[in-house]
Amino acid sequence: MLDASEDVMGVITERIEDRFQMPLADLRRAVEAAPQANPEATTVVHWYGLLAETQQALDTAEDALVDALATQSSDVLDDPVMELAHQVNAAVASRDGRAMVVKYLLDPNAPGKRGPGVWRGASPSARRAPALPAAPPTLPSQPNATVRGVAR
Repeated sequence: MLDASEDVMGVITERIEDRFQMPLADLRRAVEAAPQANPEATTVVHWYGLLAETQQALDTAEDALVDALATQSSDVLDDPVMELAHQVNAAVASRDGRAMVVKYLLDPNAPGKRGPGVWRGASPSARRAPALPAAPPTLPSQPNATVRGVAR
């Protein structure tokens, strides 16, 4: 049975291989040989590397926590064990964040990546145009209505 970490890494590896139509090891070698040839592949490989490092840190933190729990003599967790548990939680959050980045990079329909008018593909002038008119409103020279209590 696969544990959750192998499942996350396996699913993402499979998505990368499907997207670039080659095994991940070959893609890494291609990116290393010519990083400018495909900037998208270079970015995905970079973030996958960060994800793999974080997964290794998570595995190490989980192993340390399991070892500490095995030596715990009471039902109440002491401070060092709680610190290990916090490290595991932080490593999970970091791993999940990096996994989300890789998934975003692989998704051509992700927000911000959908054709002209969104951001990518819109003309530079369209991106720089103000969302609202920038001219200040003009004030009338004479009020059209009388204000109560004010003599004119």
